[in-house]
Amino acid sequence: MREFINKLRESGKLVEITEPVSKVFEAPRIAKKTPAPVLFHDIDGNKAIMNVLGSRDELAAMFGVEKDMIIQRLSEITPDGEVVFVDNSPTMEVIEDDVDLTKLPVMTHFEKDAGPYITAGIVVAEYDGTMNAAIHRMLVVDKTRIAARLVAPRHTYVLHKKAADKGEKLPVAIVLGADPTVTFASTTRVPTGKEFNYAAALMGRPVEVFECSNGIKVPHAEIILEGYIDPTERVDEGPFVDITGTYDLIRQEPVIHITRILHRKEPIYHGILPAGPEHLLMMGIPYEPRIYNAVSEVTTVKNVVLTEGGCCYLHAVVQIEKQTEGDAKNAIMAAFASHTSLKHVVVVDDDIDIFDLNDVEFAIATRVKGDMDIMIIPNVRGSSLDPRGSADGTTTKVGIDATKVLAEAETFERAKMPE
Repeated sequence: MREFINKLRESGKLVEITEPVSKVFEAPRIAKKTPAPVLFHDIDGNKAIMNVLGSRDELAAMFGVEKDMIIQRLSEITPDGEVVFVDNSPTMEVIEDDVDLTKLPVMTHFEKDAGPYITAGIVVAEYDGTMNAAIHRMLVVDKTRIAARLVAPRHTYVLHKKAADKGEKLPVAIVLGADPTVTFASTTRVPTGKEFNYAAALMGRPVEVFECSNGIKVPHAEIILEGYIDPTERVDEGPFVDITGTYDLIRQEPVIHITRILHRKEPIYHGILPAGPEHLLMMGIPYEPRIYNAVSEVTTVKNVVLTEGGCCYLHAVVQIEKQTEGDAKNAIMAAFASHTSLKHVVVVDDDIDIFDLNDVEFAIATRVKGDMDIMIIPNVRGSSLDPRGSADGTTTKVGIDATKVLAEAETFERAKMPE
């Protein structure tokens, strides 16, 4: 993280706030108004950074590719990088057994939030030989307890259920301020236990991990919270602003007891602004290669984007090189199958710039005939975060074929100016 921050500073992309600000509303408000990465030097006496990966430009720079090549790069990477165990870590510079989570700059973001939320914490869990690393939203309940939103059937939920069914605690470690590539990898759907291998493959070098006192192996970071998920204890979690910018429901969620804190000297806390650019990109981009690979099985796919207007989660634009009239509709079905939370999909030709929504709208305006080119699929599984969905996540999905009719290609030819 510190190396990444230094690169941002050297490139002039880092905004630094030196005056004292509060972790309750004030720091999040500044981050929301600041599109660039912002480093706070004094949030109640602590350092914190937000908007770390707040744009596709920063992600492209991290991966060493152009912005429109991010998906091709991610679709080619396999989770087979090297993970190396080491005996020590700079994260262990300070060890605190007297836990007080209220001393950390955990922020309260919006007026109806249930309280301060950890938003960039990678929860690393292991049970019965199976490891998983994933980001979960976590409400700080008091000095030693956190309520974590665990969604079925994702891996942390499954591991906790297996342990709870036997009346056992699930040991965990919460990683804050890791290398941004490690954080990104933890949001990606990879084979069980391969998150750090995937990060190593993305970085092109091994990821080092060390062992916490509870046996969980974690990468170097600014802060590590050691603890366990209680097998039975649950508390209210929510309201919380999720990717749609609306408040999610209050639910009874499991409790994590924090038993020990490890951190670097003057640690830099990483916070993700709910529904902010970093949150949207971290949620959405890991799904883009899944859609890309799925569509490539049915037609020639050129690119995929989950749009910011669609919360980088609910709306996709898929660019194909159409071979037959059925290709676009096959692409729509493949996209929905690969990302079950997807709600609306637009398929366009390769002469449409999918990063320019005016161009996408042009394709819809000039190439769509409603009774032939719009697919409506009712009563299917969608996203629990969609405020228009049913209580059980059931929704209606819409696919739009905004591609040219092959037999009438000249009719759709776009005029060009001569050089």
